[in-house]
Amino acid sequence: MSKSTTAILEAAAATETPSVKLSMQQALNRALDEILSTDPKTVVFGEDCGQLGGVFRITDGLQAKHGESRVFDTPLAESGILGMSVGLAMAGFHPIPEVQFDGFAYPAINQIVCQIARMNYRSRGTLPMPITLRVPSFGGIRAPEHHGESLEALFAHVPGLKVVSPSDPHDAYHLLKFAASRPDPVIFMEPKSRYWQKGDVDASDGGTLTGARIVRPGRHLTLVAWGAMVARCMQVAELAAEDGIDVEVLDLRWLKPIDAEALATSVGKTRRAVVVHEAPLTSGLGAEVAQLITQSCFDTLKAPVERVTGFDVPYPSGDLEDEYIPNIDRILLGIQRVLEYRRG
Repeated sequence: MSKSTTAILEAAAATETPSVKLSMQQALNRALDEILSTDPKTVVFGEDCGQLGGVFRITDGLQAKHGESRVFDTPLAESGILGMSVGLAMAGFHPIPEVQFDGFAYPAINQIVCQIARMNYRSRGTLPMPITLRVPSFGGIRAPEHHGESLEALFAHVPGLKVVSPSDPHDAYHLLKFAASRPDPVIFMEPKSRYWQKGDVDASDGGTLTGARIVRPGRHLTLVAWGAMVARCMQVAELAAEDGIDVEVLDLRWLKPIDAEALATSVGKTRRAVVVHEAPLTSGLGAEVAQLITQSCFDTLKAPVERVTGFDVPYPSGDLEDEYIPNIDRILLGIQRVLEYRRG
């Protein structure tokens, strides 16, 4: 754990503060430190995860504290990282590998889909895969090509995998610890553009760690999002409120399994919905969310479910991200289309 994070925690303990202000990077670092401390079978590894502490410093200080056999570097070979994870899980360990950037996961798709996702099923439950794959995900940091992707639909489509994406430091801390305690493989998609966002983290109370959560209640329309888009939808809701539009923001969190009940409850109340995600429109996870909403709320919906997404092009790099990622204006236009919809 980094000295800055340790100092923050020690200061909080001295004042008996129930929560501390941490960035998402610090919250994830703390969660990994506590997982390693309590579970001797946990191992953390990936490209530059050892001495350097990862390209985003999520594993900063963990090798020095827990040793080179528990936190270590790997070669630049994602198929090897995930293949080794399978062997470690079969041997009784709890691997927490990191794929340095989401776009680097493609070379390991065979291991993820054909081994990690299927081994428990193939072995009739004798070989569970308690692997938590950390994937710095989505765009927003102006990185080169292949350093920003939105792969949730790909992972969510694979039977045997669970997929989760936190949107703030508190959830990042608790959801990572929860995911690491599961007997099943979990794809943990970290919104890299939010690593430096600070927020209150109450280590003693994680709340409900399964399903979605309402981060802003409203009456007129539900915005559904996950990861980095939750914060953007919160900005949109504040702007919409200036025009008298009361928007509810639902953070989906778990992308597999999706909390269909939370969707039905929220949209059943507001009767309108807009789904926001960074991935391309066609076959994006928003289509599945829209179908779940339509299935449960068809009789009461006042308008078709709207989707505001990335475009059907490869995820761009650098400055083009600003044109690709759903921005405030595009989301507001989506809200306007839903509110102005009239049948016939």
